[in-house]
Amino acid sequence: MTGVDAEQFHQQIRPAREPVVMRDLVGDWPAVAAARSSDEAIVDYLVQCAPRRPVAAIAAPPEENGRFFYNRDLTGFNFRSGKGHLEDFLRDLLAAKQTAEPPAFAVQSEVIPDVLPAFAEANRLAMLPGVAARIWIGNRIRVAPHYDVKENVACCVAGRRRFTLFPPEQIANLYAGPFELTPAGTPVSMVDPHDPDLERYPRFAEAWSTAQQTTLEPGDALYIPYTWWHGVESLEPISILVNYWWNDSLAGIAPPYDALLHAIYAFRHLPPEDREIWRMMLDHYVFERNGDPAAHLPAHSRGILSEPSERLFAQMKAMLRQIAG
Repeated sequence: MTGVDAEQFHQQIRPAREPVVMRDLVGDWPAVAAARSSDEAIVDYLVQCAPRRPVAAIAAPPEENGRFFYNRDLTGFNFRSGKGHLEDFLRDLLAAKQTAEPPAFAVQSEVIPDVLPAFAEANRLAMLPGVAARIWIGNRIRVAPHYDVKENVACCVAGRRRFTLFPPEQIANLYAGPFELTPAGTPVSMVDPHDPDLERYPRFAEAWSTAQQTTLEPGDALYIPYTWWHGVESLEPISILVNYWWNDSLAGIAPPYDALLHAIYAFRHLPPEDREIWRMMLDHYVFERNGDPAAHLPAHSRGILSEPSERLFAQMKAMLRQIAG
């Protein structure tokens, strides 16, 4: 899709809840122009933006083939972390181009106004004016399929990026890893899409039948809807992406991901008959499978089932805090 404007994005694309490629959406950015010129030009452009502070970076050895993932026994990761000056990281990326089998390098999810305010000022996405942009820089790397509890617009600045997307309902077929140890915040798929072990992960074949793949060129952008799984591959020795995360949750609402963890703690180990009762309770009170569960009550008696408001959420938070002791 080309020529997407803010109205089309918010009124048509987002409500459909399907991934959409927006070709050349940020093709007029100065950073994209530099990247289209050469790798050296985009590195010089970032350096000239005067990075304000050190950045966090990760690196994996060449034998990992660019895949940031777990170590062999799932006790940690196959990469190491550190901090340093962005200028040094960028020069290391350029030097690694001359190496036959370079290690994988990445700076991930740095908030651009905090690190590169001049870049943020010169490269803007008008359709999301209130969302802070983040930058991802690396060489040829692979990130396992994972989901975010936010909507996402990913803008390719330098190098090509391939995205593989799966709808949220494929969670059972993607074999999510541990909650406690995650390379990307939320659990990642344990299956390597490049070489899936279908004896160990047989249902991945079903997930793959629903997969959508696209490759972004510099200037292109991809809309990733809320909780869609996505694996990302950087296909060039200098690869830069800018993304925007946001959601429209009401102010004061509890984070749903936190509630999922609490639900596992509260329900998962109950006897099966009791779990079924609580499934019914959740369907009734939370997911409203039977309609509004408080419709029969007068407004002044609906309590925590009242219409949402910041005041209501504050009352519920205080109530839960009191219960927790």
